[in-house]
Amino acid sequence: MAHSIVYTTAGSEEEAENISKNLIEKNLAACINTFPIKSFYKWKGKTETDNEVAMIIKTRSELVKKIIKEIKKIHSYEIPAIFSISIEKGDKDFFNWINENLKI
Repeated sequence: MAHSIVYTTAGSEEEAENISKNLIEKNLAACINTFPIKSFYKWKGKTETDNEVAMIIKTRSELVKKIIKEIKKIHSYEIPAIFSISIEKGDKDFFNWINENLKI
């Protein structure tokens, strides 16, 4: 079974918590880490700076499309940054834990 990390950002701690709880309760993610960041980006021709909350979502690769769809449904941003990274190697026990927690 393949595994992935999905990365996204939220506009606040509250939004990150809402997204995290939603994904965990729907068995789409086994674990989510959140931490504050400062982001610099272009938006509608202007350089912007914002405080955001980064989210690292640990899941099975087959669930990535569902996670992206769910995040877009509840996210406050017009175009949230959401992408996945496939995990090539890692601890077998950790992957087994992910699989056990994401049984539907």
